[in-house]
Parts: sequence; structure tokens; C-alpha cells
Amino acid sequence: MAKSVLLICFLGLVFAFAAADNSPLQDFCVAEAGSSVLVNGQACKDPETVQANDFSFSGLHLPGNKSNPVGSKVTPVTVAQLPGLNTLGISMARIDIVRILLVLEGTLEIGFITSNPDNRLISKILQKGDVFVFPQGLIHYQRNTGYGNAVAIAALGSENPGVITIANVVFGSMPDISVDILAKAFKVDKTVVSQIQSKF
Repeated sequence: MAKSVLLICFLGLVFAFAAADNSPLQDFCVAEAGSSVLVNGQACKDPETVQANDFSFSGLHLPGNKSNPVGSKVTPVTVAQLPGLNTLGISMARIDIVRILLVLEGTLEIGFITSNPDNRLISKILQKGDVFVFPQGLIHYQRNTGYGNAVAIAALGSENPGVITIANVVFGSMPDISVDILAKAFKVDKTVVSQIQSKF
């Protein structure tokens, strides 16, 4: 019984990702509450007023009431609950089902950097049950800031996503990026670049 319920949940997630929207036209388009204008979702909030809370949702750690005929409760995290999801073509949900237990642990510092010319850091400390969305294509990070293990679930908009670790790509490429190019890009002496490249 539990295996068939898991299969149904998995298939629901597969179909949800298969129906994703097209790529956004800008870094992010945080939904503007109350606007009647629709642009590939909802109208965009002024980017200068965007804050970390626009990309965060708290409460996924709270159990849903399963005492109903279906024996489950879906807690959605869509653009209605998380404005930063607007135009990203993804969403997620917590599904509470009898006999299945999901535990997320730890504390994470997360953040992303907006594109040039601002390069603004938007960051937040996440606790158990919090959700954060990274706008597509922007440099981002996460760091365990607690004393124990941190566990997180990531929802991705691809069936085969890649990972780009910036230091590995820049300093560990094969063949190496020219020391001259990296020294100029990072505004450091060539010996510094050579020393960093030797670690990869």
C-alpha cells in the first residue's frame, strides 16, 4: 500500500515538472500582490524593493491533517504562497500521507547574487521547514550554520540538471584558462592565479 502511494506521489511530481513554463525573460519577477496585470504569470514587483522574504516560505515542517477519506494532506508552495516562484515554472508541495515520515534537520545560510551591474547579495538563515527559491541561472550558495547535520530537499526544473562549482570551473578547467586572463579578471598578480590553479 505504501509503495503504491509513493508511486502515485512520484508520478504526480513527474507530471508537474513536465508541464513547466518557458524560461523567464529576466533574473526574477517577484509576484506583485493585488495587481490585475498578468505577465507570464503575475505582474512583477519593482526589483529594487525585492527582499529575501520574497524568495522564502516557512511552514513546510507543520504536519497536515490526515484524518480525511483520502488519508493525506497536500500543503502547496506555489506563487500564491511564495512570490519569488513567479515565472520560474516550478513549485513544490509537502504531502502528508499515513505511514510516511519526512524529517528535515539543521540550519542553513543561503543566498544568491543578482546579475550585473548591481551584484546584490540576497541571503537568509533558514530553519527546519523553511523553503527558499533561487532564481534560475544566478550564482547561489548554501552553508550549514548549525552544530549538527543539515538536510534539505531541492526541487529542480530539469530531469538531468548539471552542477557548476565556480572555483572548479574557473581554476580547474581542462585545459587551464590562461593565467593572464584570470589575473586580469580577478585583478590579482599572475602568481596568485597559478597558486590557486595548482590546487585543482
